[in-house]
Amino acid sequence: MCATKINRRAVLRLGGAGLVTATLGGCKAFDRLADPADPLRHYMERANRLTMAAQRGLLDREAMAQEFQWFDIRQPQRPNGVTDPQDLDYLAHVATGFSGHRLSVSGLVKRPQTLSLADLEAMPTRRQITRHDCVEGWSCIAQWTGVPLSAVLDRVGLLPGANFVLIRCFDTIERSLSGAVKYYETIDMVDAMHPQTILAFGMNGSALPVPNGAPLRLRVERQLGYKMAKYIRAIEVVDSFAGVGGGRGGYWEDRGYAWYAGI
Repeated sequence: MCATKINRRAVLRLGGAGLVTATLGGCKAFDRLADPADPLRHYMERANRLTMAAQRGLLDREAMAQEFQWFDIRQPQRPNGVTDPQDLDYLAHVATGFSGHRLSVSGLVKRPQTLSLADLEAMPTRRQITRHDCVEGWSCIAQWTGVPLSAVLDRVGLLPGANFVLIRCFDTIERSLSGAVKYYETIDMVDAMHPQTILAFGMNGSALPVPNGAPLRLRVERQLGYKMAKYIRAIEVVDSFAGVGGGRGGYWEDRGYAWYAGI
């Protein structure tokens, strides 16, 4: 008999991110999952949708991801993905300590706004010590300080049809014939309004470092790390993400990852 302990978080991670881990693992048998027309991909996507429906149906919308104590932080937060963007507009902000950075909040909102870091820091602040789970298999505990995304959305007011929050980022991931491809991500309003979903500007008691996403990164603690967009430059509230990027809701989702990465 297998002696491995299986808990709810592990099961949901395997189920909800099955398509993700299969793609990232490098197994030749799953290379075809990058093809949107492949039947196996369609099967895996249906499985992911069922996992999302099961998690949303079984858990309270306000259910919290586990939080830890300061002594649980045993190593620096590991940077992942792009860690030093070379985009000129971003480098200009780095040179001034992000004093001129302004977060644009637009789309299906009543009061579009442009917020400085000082504006965000003056809003209600939340600190949480949580575990970052990466699809690559590693995890890391850190303290995050930021403003709840729900507070920002309440400030601008949502219009009918506001279904998703689109996060646009500074960092160029690749260059194509049509130009720079910048990171983007989307979450729905269930996660956007969750108490632990924050726009983080601090980490482990200090300002958020560049390798970890300064000046702002998304923390959506009930999902895997690739959903937590870094180097945020703008937020747009939309009814659908079908017309953004490849139409699947995020940079990695356009390349075969699951849109919902709940754990």
